[in-house]
Order: sequence, then structure tokens, then C-alpha cells
Amino acid sequence: MAALYETILNDLKEAILSKKLPPGSKLPTEMQLSTDYQVSRITSKRALTELENLGLIERTRGRGSFVKAQAPKANQTKRILFLLPFYNDLSLGNFTEGLLPILQDAQYDLLMTDFTYLTSHDCTSIQTEFSGMIYYATKEQDHLELLIELSLADFPVVILDKERADLDFPTVIANNLIGGFEATTLLLAQQHQRIGYLTNSQPLPQSTMQRYLGYRKAVKDSFFLSLEELPTLENFLALQQEKQITAWVCENDLIAIEAMRQLKAVKISVPDDISIIGFDNIQAAALVDPALTTISQNFDKIGYTAGQLLLEWITTGQKPSSQKIDVTLITRHSTKEISHD
Repeated sequence: MAALYETILNDLKEAILSKKLPPGSKLPTEMQLSTDYQVSRITSKRALTELENLGLIERTRGRGSFVKAQAPKANQTKRILFLLPFYNDLSLGNFTEGLLPILQDAQYDLLMTDFTYLTSHDCTSIQTEFSGMIYYATKEQDHLELLIELSLADFPVVILDKERADLDFPTVIANNLIGGFEATTLLLAQQHQRIGYLTNSQPLPQSTMQRYLGYRKAVKDSFFLSLEELPTLENFLALQQEKQITAWVCENDLIAIEAMRQLKAVKISVPDDISIIGFDNIQAAALVDPALTTISQNFDKIGYTAGQLLLEWITTGQKPSSQKIDVTLITRHSTKEISHD
């Protein structure tokens, strides 16, 4: 839970970055903020002090606090580059519904494309043509040289899906560990005692590993599949029979949907014979039969937060902190309570 002063800070920062409070606007006084937010004056004063430290406001004794005009930067193009490998299929995750409004409010244009863009654009051209970049990370070694160069140039970049602390870029990711934990906890509450984890990636990518750790945290000392035992779509049916597994937590919705297809092909009923739960809540999750129980990533909020952090960095020149976004369990019809009769 955010500290009380952070709530005030974030609300005012959002209003300033989105131009709802344009340069020269007078902010509420410490006393007014204390009343509006039901906090102490010390708390409201700290929020204003943090805004001043970020370079967003200037405070004059006897006059109050005012939104500070930002000096234009060299090569300021007011364009953002968003590199997204599935940009032409947003059913896999639509970040733009949260991202576009905050960029439009700040009068920034967005170019969204995939990694083929990098075949004709290098670090220098990206810095010349754009004010900042949002990068959806896939494999950790992909485009590493470009990211290193942008990091050394202190170019504003926000990374989605995977933490890259080694590059010192802020990241916005879903709380994958909590997601894996909540998925497994649901199945345990439905009396499943032999729950497996299904992936199609070895070694596990960072986000998938976090989901697996959530699975392990939930099952504790009960039955579980170790890393070495984890099956893929090619062999999970055999392992399911061998280990008498009654439910699967899947790495993502695409794997869950393919697993259901294979189960149906061999006359195994979901959820009567086996329960399946996915992760991501892509559009197809609600359309398959049976509709897929899943962990929903808040793509709108991830997109909005990425835009907010990027604008903060561009506007203030100060690198923001990474953010982890809560997930939500969506219970549909691919899971059910098991009968031990």
C-alpha cells in the first residue's frame, strides 16, 4: 500500500504531466491538501516537497506552489517509440488503451511497431527521432547492445514484462508471483491435491519463473512438479497420467488453450476430468469452450503506468522507479471442485 504522501504526490504529478495543471497553475495549499485528503499537514507538505525536488513545481514563500514551465530539450520531437512484438495482434495484450490517452493529453505522438524496425534504426537515429521508448522485453539477450547504448546515453526507456535491473531502466510488470500463487490457491480450494505446472519454455523466462515460484509457494509441502519435471505441450498428457494430476496451472492462456484442445482430442473432459487455469486473460480466453479461468493482467494500467513513467523521466530528467501492477483472478468454466468420492 502506498504511503499517504505518495497518493497526493501521484495525483498531482499525473495532473501536471497530463497538462491538466498547465505551467503557471497554482497548486492547493498544504492546508487545503490536508483537508481534501484527510491527512496531516506534515504529510501534504512532504508531497509538495517531493514535487519540488522532481522539478515539477516551484514554491515561493507567501505566494504558494506553482507548476513549473519545463525548458525545451534539444531534439525534443514529442514522439514515443513503442516496440511490441505482437503490435499487429493486440488481442494478446492491448496496452494502448491506457497508454494513448496519457500521451495524447501531453501532446505526444506514438509510433508502435515490432522489432524489425531496428534493422534500419540504430541508437543515434532513435535518439534523434524520439523523446523516449517503451520496449516489450522477450528474450533477455535480445537487442542487448542497443539497450546498453541507450542506457549509457541516459535515453528514457521503460521496459515491459521483464525486469532489467542490469540496464538500470525502470520496468512495469504484472505481479507474476502473486498471479501464480492465486491460480494455485484457487485449485487447492477446489480440493485438488495433485496440481501440475505446464510450460512450453525451458529454461523458464523471468516472468514464467515468477509464476512458477507463486505455484510452488502455494503448494508448499504438498505435491508439486520440480523444475526438472516440468512438461511441455509435447509430453504433458503422459505425465498427467503417470502422476495422476487433476489440475494444471499454465504459463499463459495460449498454452492453456492448446492443452484443452489436446485433452479434448483424447476424450478427457475439461473441467470434469481435469481443471485448467491460464494467465494473461487474452481475448480468446473468454471465447473458448469451456471459457478459460485465468489470471488477468491489467494491460490498460500497465500501458498507462509506462506512459506516466516515461513522461516523468522526459519532463523532469530524473529516472523514475519501477512499478509492479496487481493481477486479478478471473474464474470461468475450465476449473471446478474435484470430487474425492
